[in-house]
Amino acid sequence: MQPDFRQPVFRFAPSPNGHLHLGHAYSALLNAEMARRSGGRFLLRIEDIDTTRCTEALVADCLEDLAWLGLAWEEPVLRQSAHFDRYRAAAARLEAEGLLYPCFCSRAEIAAAAGADPPRDPEGAPRYPGTCRQRPPDEIAALRAGGAAFALRLDSARAARRAGAPAWREQGGVPGATMPDIAAWGDVVLVRKEIPTSYHLAVVLDDAMQGVTHVVRGMDLFAQTAIHRLLQTLLGLPEPIYHHHPLIRDADGRKLAKSAASTPLRRLRGEGISPAAIRRHLGFEA
Repeated sequence: MQPDFRQPVFRFAPSPNGHLHLGHAYSALLNAEMARRSGGRFLLRIEDIDTTRCTEALVADCLEDLAWLGLAWEEPVLRQSAHFDRYRAAAARLEAEGLLYPCFCSRAEIAAAAGADPPRDPEGAPRYPGTCRQRPPDEIAALRAGGAAFALRLDSARAARRAGAPAWREQGGVPGATMPDIAAWGDVVLVRKEIPTSYHLAVVLDDAMQGVTHVVRGMDLFAQTAIHRLLQTLLGLPEPIYHHHPLIRDADGRKLAKSAASTPLRRLRGEGISPAAIRRHLGFEA
């Protein structure tokens, strides 16, 4: 299924669980520039499914930083936290088709089951060993009846048999990067224990609902596209064109990240650096 490419649609979709840094600025500016050059639309989406870490103050700061950069976007801005019912419905459909199963494992239990030198997913995390996929149905029923918390995982092998191995159209990327097979990810979580969705499920549903034709994002999400293309196929969603851009790195070569306390745009603003200087530094016209 193909989206309507007659008017390209781009989006920048930050998570307000910290302040934006230069890496976010680059991705936002690139999306806006590509939309401008193609005569397309530029959307902003707030990915705030984690309602504990994502606060209204951080959302406001995010919007302020982007406006300071000179960006303009269409209103209204989609807030993922307002669409949990839509995500639940999609998960229920996949579960009814036998493609999801409940996982009651804690992180410690997963680590113990994985062993000392477990297979790892494309991001380097231990791959889930499939413990709950093998639980007897009566045990699962008893755990659910007792109110045990659980996530919902994708049975990736069954899903791959259903959908095949979807490829994707990549216009960016890094030379030599290999598109991973879904098996490399194992049984990923599609519904978290404390949140009725996951990044993977929400992002493909939102891109489809908003008519996004071009997904332009950092190379750190390249491998995850295998999951997203599989979900798009399973749910009958349109296939956008992907463009994964190089990451902005610090002086030591590390990618900028909130978790690494990379310098936020707000601090650069406070130091008197202008939006024009930021644009020039990132390779855009001021």
